[in-house]
Amino acid sequence: MIDVARLTSQLIAIRSENPPGDTSACAEFVRDQLDEIGLDPQISMKGPGRENVIAHGRGASLLLCGHLDVVPADRRNWSCDPNGGEIRDGYVWGRGATDMKGGCAAIIAACAAAADHGADLGRIGVAFVADEETGGGGIQHLIRTSLISPCDCLIAEPTPEGSPCLGQKGLIRARFSFSGEPGHASLYPARGTSAVMEALDLIKHVQKLHEREFDPGPCLESVIADSERVLEEVLAVPGLGTILRRLSYNPGKIEGGEKANIVAERCDLELDLRLPWGCDPGRLMADLRAHAPRAAVECMSSSTPSFTDPGERIVEQICGAIESVRGRPATPIVQWAASDARALRLAGFPTVEYGPGDLNCIHGLDERVPIRALVEAVSIYGRLIDAYL
Repeated sequence: MIDVARLTSQLIAIRSENPPGDTSACAEFVRDQLDEIGLDPQISMKGPGRENVIAHGRGASLLLCGHLDVVPADRRNWSCDPNGGEIRDGYVWGRGATDMKGGCAAIIAACAAAADHGADLGRIGVAFVADEETGGGGIQHLIRTSLISPCDCLIAEPTPEGSPCLGQKGLIRARFSFSGEPGHASLYPARGTSAVMEALDLIKHVQKLHEREFDPGPCLESVIADSERVLEEVLAVPGLGTILRRLSYNPGKIEGGEKANIVAERCDLELDLRLPWGCDPGRLMADLRAHAPRAAVECMSSSTPSFTDPGERIVEQICGAIESVRGRPATPIVQWAASDARALRLAGFPTVEYGPGDLNCIHGLDERVPIRALVEAVSIYGRLIDAYL
């Protein structure tokens, strides 16, 4: 029987920060774990150091999936070693504990428990991938090379307890390179065109777009209403749920200008936008280009909002497994962020997310996962495996 807390600790201790994104050591450790279970795993590389682990990827009835890369951690402000995997006070601590080495450990432990009970796991696939934190290159590699084939899929991403995630907002990540007309600062704005102010004008336009609420349509209306309530409860921010119906935005990087007394000739802006259901990324990009006529625009990433129909078998089975373990009905939700689920849905995989974690510390200081949540996830995944066997 695998100790899921100890396995989580071991995974945290194997560094896989992205950047640089080298998952080799972590992937090889996971391969050895799966080999001991009898899953006959293989490693496939997307590129140097970008190792993915797959077992029974073709012809499976259920695919259990997770990512091995984590975001970097600056240890100076942590109360513990972010790469230590310390186990104390009912938690496993360290970078990736919640996002998502805890979920990966729970998948492995659930498969091991099923095998210990004599289950034939020949139709249960597993995939542990690289590059999720920088755009999903690992899962796209597995899809593109047909190392996995469409089937019902569960990703062990952290979610609120009792709330499987059926969908994610869309995404646009774009770079705007503004060109101005330089001149002496003492004559601006009468003479010259500031590239910095051009960038600011676009940000103001996006702020106005944020005020609009989009209609998700009748299929998702009740799910989004539940999601708004769960989001506000979990993150303890009243009114936060409205981001599921609105365009959320982050001008994550801006740099430009040459000197304080020169009207800025150039300014580069990187903008991250999360699109609600009912918002079309093509139309949005056209609108942004129209409001930035002096900018060269590069769309680095774009995807439509996605969701799995609540009537799909995977939704019914994960909700049933959650209710069986937790003793109360599950509440399906949609999510404000993005994940590998969007690529899987586009490739024909009905996909849900459900996993252990503390959502308040994702990508933050003192990341941790409750051991109780890890153990509960193992039981839920075990019931899901049973349902598909």
